[in-house]
Amino acid sequence: MELRTLRYFVAVAEELHFGRAAARLHMSQPPLSRAVRQLEAGLGAVLLHRSPSGVSLTPAGTVLLAEARALLERAERLRTRVAAAAGPATLTVGILGDGTDLGAVRLAGAFRRRHPGIEVRVREADLTDPTCGLRAGLVDVALTRAPFDGTGLTVRELRADPVGAVLRADDPLAGRASLAPAQLADRPWFRFPDGTDPLWSSYWNGGAPREGPVVRAVQECRQAVLWNGTVGIAPLGHDLPPGLAVVPLTGMAPSRVVAVWSRDDPNPLVASFVRIAAAAYAPEHPPGQQLS
Repeated sequence: MELRTLRYFVAVAEELHFGRAAARLHMSQPPLSRAVRQLEAGLGAVLLHRSPSGVSLTPAGTVLLAEARALLERAERLRTRVAAAAGPATLTVGILGDGTDLGAVRLAGAFRRRHPGIEVRVREADLTDPTCGLRAGLVDVALTRAPFDGTGLTVRELRADPVGAVLRADDPLAGRASLAPAQLADRPWFRFPDGTDPLWSSYWNGGAPREGPVVRAVQECRQAVLWNGTVGIAPLGHDLPPGLAVVPLTGMAPSRVVAVWSRDDPNPLVASFVRIAAAAYAPEHPPGQQLS
């Protein structure tokens, strides 16, 4: 019984759907189905009831899910402790945007509890580098927002935030219930410097070429709106300074909060960070609940 097969089973058991589990594992569905059937054959027990709408756990599957979770957790602790024993252990995390996001706050607390002996170094990146120094080897894992060029990277979505247009509070359009990017086409928009990831730049410009001031940091974006009436885009629900307002944008894909790391990085601390991040950002996570 391999740990990889147990991870496959846990994904199916948690998603209760082979297709969703395969997407979560970044693999196709047929080999996932074969692996679970081989696990059932090896154990001599049916673990899942299969139906066109999904799957459900059998009593044997329920028992295995609890045991597999515990075993995988022990394996992760073992890898982390061995790595720590090999020398001083550090994890460098790239951060983009608001570090006071409740998901990031929960993540920091949970990671400290899980890995109390690990030194976490944080590198805050500006808006010109959506991968926060990952491609340059400056960080081990980044907590950022998509979209960007994902070549050679693994990206795990943590949350999707609707976005709005940031305007001066006294702007005639600031009182609207919603706006479409086309309604702001004649306005100056903030832009990122030449050479910035084109997918990233296009998203924050509403999918069209724009004219306006070049900015590199969140505060520069806000000041451009406040002083010059420039249009910006920001996730809804974030506090804005006095004098600014945000109006929901229609026809815009949500801004995805993601964890991203190098595809071939074997560092077990990165894997643990991503698992803890997924729990910290889960929409069903109750306020105030601690993560173990």
